[in-house]
Amino acid sequence: MTTKPLLICLSTASIGGFLELTTASKFTSSHQSQLTAITPCILIGTGLWTLAHGFTVGKARIKYATLAKKDGETNVDERYLLPNLYAQGTSKHVRAFNCIQRSHQQIFETYTTVVLSGVMGAISFPICTALSTFVYAVGRYQLSTGYAEAAEEGGDASKRYKYPLAKFMWYGFLCNVLLGMGSCGLIIGGKKTVG
Repeated sequence: MTTKPLLICLSTASIGGFLELTTASKFTSSHQSQLTAITPCILIGTGLWTLAHGFTVGKARIKYATLAKKDGETNVDERYLLPNLYAQGTSKHVRAFNCIQRSHQQIFETYTTVVLSGVMGAISFPICTALSTFVYAVGRYQLSTGYAEAAEEGGDASKRYKYPLAKFMWYGFLCNVLLGMGSCGLIIGGKKTVG
């Protein structure tokens, strides 16, 4: 990983957090509960989309197993069907299905951290955290869509970043982590109270 995304997120989260604590504190203090609720709303929406996206994996599993059988692949049921998370092999159907499976599975590598840091960040930095969570959600959607569409292009996973906002999932992720850690620091240091 290059340091550029980390530096961008560190500076963005720091400047945004500072401005929110100093300049916007008059506005945020009177609307704290409403603003804090924005981030969980975005996260709940992302969770529902993740559930719906999981259904596409089930459909794809059946579709590509059927295509593999038609093309004469052997041991299709053992290689494609559950309990296998990914299909085994290197055929075009295996690569295509695995792109769709990866488009869903990769969500779970970051989602727990985004949820925890987003909820904690929203306590002290509701506006910045809502923005970074939204950036994560849009980027996550585009990255997953690019991964799934790569299946139709021969299973070439390198095309997963074909949408311009896909890479911003990582920026939203890192900003959420930084804002969540900053909020925890303020709470531990006694500068912010919960409740």
